[in-house]
Amino acid sequence: MTAVYGLIYPIFLWLCIRSGWKYFFTAANPKIRYGGFLMESKKEIYDQLPEGLYPKTILVKPGAGVTAIEEEIKRKGLSYPLIAKPDIGMRGLAAKKIEIEADLDECVSKYDIDFIIQEFVPYENEVGIFYCCYPGQSKGFISGIVGKEFLTLTGDGISPVIQLLQNDKRFVLQIESLRKEYGDELNEVLAAGEKKVLVPYGNHARGAKFLDYSNLADEELVTMVDGICKQVPEFYYGRMDLRYSSWEELKQGKNFSIIELNGAGSEPTHIYDPGHSLFFAWKEIVRHWIILWRVSNKNHKRGCSYMTYSEGAKMFRDNSEYVKKLEAVHNALLRSS
Repeated sequence: MTAVYGLIYPIFLWLCIRSGWKYFFTAANPKIRYGGFLMESKKEIYDQLPEGLYPKTILVKPGAGVTAIEEEIKRKGLSYPLIAKPDIGMRGLAAKKIEIEADLDECVSKYDIDFIIQEFVPYENEVGIFYCCYPGQSKGFISGIVGKEFLTLTGDGISPVIQLLQNDKRFVLQIESLRKEYGDELNEVLAAGEKKVLVPYGNHARGAKFLDYSNLADEELVTMVDGICKQVPEFYYGRMDLRYSSWEELKQGKNFSIIELNGAGSEPTHIYDPGHSLFFAWKEIVRHWIILWRVSNKNHKRGCSYMTYSEGAKMFRDNSEYVKKLEAVHNALLRSS
């Protein structure tokens, strides 16, 4: 993060100065906590989305009894496998797939923060679509699209999983965490051509490969995405992560599910395509910061307040403390696998 952002942070600071030494970004999405920059609740955002476009979800408080959780799972009509993840999350930390009912007790005991349990979306493809709309405009636009390839191995009938991981310069970075999660399973030999998804989450920090699909933002897709985002109260800037069946069906608004909706803190993650340079990343990040500032400035003129410098400092302190808790939960879940 420091390597990518360190040299361009002064540009973000300048935008704050132009806003009167205040954190302007909280005005980008007035109905989302802190504009969606940090510490936003996934459940609160889901509740603003059109019904049926996101996975069935329940919010669980730390210390909740497993029996009560199981009853709520049944009441919601959920079935295994399920996904558990923090209500306030980042970088895919502490997300866990729950395969069977016996896994639930052990998993739940590790969360000492608010978390959600939701149905596992079966669609095999995942994409992140960055949406922007200037307040007062009749239609928004797509500023970037990222396609995601999960951490998946293909067997050769000879090499164990650990060796296949070691042979890939991207996957080798995940070996330590995968060893905690899979243990002796990493010595398994996959049959020739057999595929195994080790991390079923489209997160860059957990081994997913990001590809720039921005050239696929045609009029049909823009219209579909704009139609969804216009139904979210005062949502003007952020990235929508979706699982989908096929690209053509997605453009038609069929067979997809919104996994997450991120606000002002969204990264234009298409920058992480291995084919892009650091200079491309800087250009895209700054371009999106300027869009964010313009959106926030227009909302401010409509009466939306900016976060003061002291309020912003507290938000960053709270986030720093929360990250420590989140990392502890993540490590506990890995050890229990």
